[in-house]
Amino acid sequence: MRRLFKWGLLAGLAILVAFFVYGVYIYGQIRDWAVRDDVHKADAIVVLGAAQYNGRPSPVLKARLDHAFDLYRKGYARTIITTGSYGPDLNFSEAQVSTNYLVQHGVHSSSIITDQGGGSTYDSIDAASSLLKAKGWETALVVSDGFHLYRVKRMFTDKGIIAYTSPAPNSPIEVEASQRFWHSLREVVLFAAYRWMRL
Repeated sequence: MRRLFKWGLLAGLAILVAFFVYGVYIYGQIRDWAVRDDVHKADAIVVLGAAQYNGRPSPVLKARLDHAFDLYRKGYARTIITTGSYGPDLNFSEAQVSTNYLVQHGVHSSSIITDQGGGSTYDSIDAASSLLKAKGWETALVVSDGFHLYRVKRMFTDKGIIAYTSPAPNSPIEVEASQRFWHSLREVVLFAAYRWMRL
């Protein structure tokens, strides 16, 4: 009985060490992609949604939109896809607020596709991937906060879309060290959960 307990304890410890090593590796990948600007010309720029406040983009969403606008202005894509469904405020979706913001800054509405089908990151990517494929498009230049991009790139790849990623340089989350750490740590859990669900 004592030997069984000993081996069970060792097995449990080995599993914990394996999870820790895996977590450290994924955290490193998240931080690596968070600062890597993999900008390429693409069929469309996809902006991942974030919170909006009474029809106005939150500072996080604004940083993403400003960066997407800059990439669009530089000619990296001729179309922008805005994503994000409704939150607690049912009057405005993240995607529609994003579209309104871009139009106000000079992007013609015909160059924007408003995709309100995503209540989560996975849902937004699933909807955007379907939209891209329906148009015969294969590539996307994805804009979000840096910590988000490792998981986002993998999700698009799993959907058969070539995803280039470009982090929003003025993200309030990435600027503050504590927020950067906790959001990246959360991404480790979310990425592991996503991979586990696909096994």
